[in-house]
Amino acid sequence: MPRLTKAAVVLAAAALSMSLPTNASASTDPYWLRAQGQFAPPTAFIPSRAVTYDMALVPAAASIEVDEFAEDTSTLLGLGVKGLKPNHMYGAHVHTKPCGSSPDASGPHYQNQQDPHQPSVDSAYANSSNEAWLDFKTDRKGRAVAFSHHNWRFRPGGTGSVVIHEHGTSTEPGSAGNAGARVACFTVAFG
Repeated sequence: MPRLTKAAVVLAAAALSMSLPTNASASTDPYWLRAQGQFAPPTAFIPSRAVTYDMALVPAAASIEVDEFAEDTSTLLGLGVKGLKPNHMYGAHVHTKPCGSSPDASGPHYQNQQDPHQPSVDSAYANSSNEAWLDFKTDRKGRAVAFSHHNWRFRPGGTGSVVIHEHGTSTEPGSAGNAGARVACFTVAFG
């Protein structure tokens, strides 16, 4: 498993700089999540929360770690991967449903402000401020770390996975949010 040493340090430092108002309700309580997985094909004998749909880009036994720290109206995310295709640009987003045997099982991207027209390609909704994007480029050993910060928290029950896509995320009008095929998925529900 990869250890997000850098991510943990960054998230912890950010957590120390955040503070809750003294009258904070339960919904704004600080929240920390760390989830780890090892990718396996959807037909693996022992099911995994981390599923690969493209073994050339995300080989079986590649690994992922996701960290979340949320407090008040702020969310920090960290993602670490190991064993993926070297020197490759990937898109990665939080999706609304858990992974399944089919790449489409994970549903659409999570959006803080939901686009009434789905699938969303309107850059007013499909952007890195309204969605949780964790795009990354692997190094020569197939490792990478990515971070994102948002001034909002996930809706309870609104998330189900992190999906890795075949290439970086487009910001172009009419194709905003697109990052190609879904090559891997990690089931994790954020707080």
